Amino acid sequence: MNAIINTLQATMVQWGYPGLFISAVVSGSILPFSSELVLIALIKLGLEPISCVLLASVGNTIGGMSCYYMGYAGKTEWVEKYMKLNHDKIDSMQKKLKKHGSYMAFFAFLPAVGEVIAVTLGFMRTNQFATTTSMFVGKLIRYIAMTIPLLFAINSLQKLLLKFFQ
Repeated sequence: MNAIINTLQATMVQWGYPGLFISAVVSGSILPFSSELVLIALIKLGLEPISCVLLASVGNTIGGMSCYYMGYAGKTEWVEKYMKLNHDKIDSMQKKLKKHGSYMAFFAFLPAVGEVIAVTLGFMRTNQFATTTSMFVGKLIRYIAMTIPLLFAINSLQKLLLKFFQ
């Protein structure tokens, strides 16, 4: 399975911006994938970091909203079958999210609970615009937080290499 995922990630890198977008959509959905690796590889290859971050954020938000709409459809059996989430876990998350509603979509970027948050917000039928906006902001901040240290490291390495080879 790891070989298949590694091959898919390499393909996404070869596709450039469209590959990044597709990997971000898949990563934000219920499917296991890492758009972060594709993002990092493309930035290291010289693609524009701001464009990469924005594209990954939009794609990942679309993927996250697919989880929201799965919950919105209200098909508990879909959620239990495809996402491996039981109804008790969703009920528990609903109680936690009730106070803050759609703004909790900001945390949909978190591993393991991000999908549960999105599905639960769908079950709760939260405001779609506020949910999408909150989710986008959270995912954007996550991608920025990953990219800035990477850019710093690349810049530092380039300076070090220039000094070394002068």
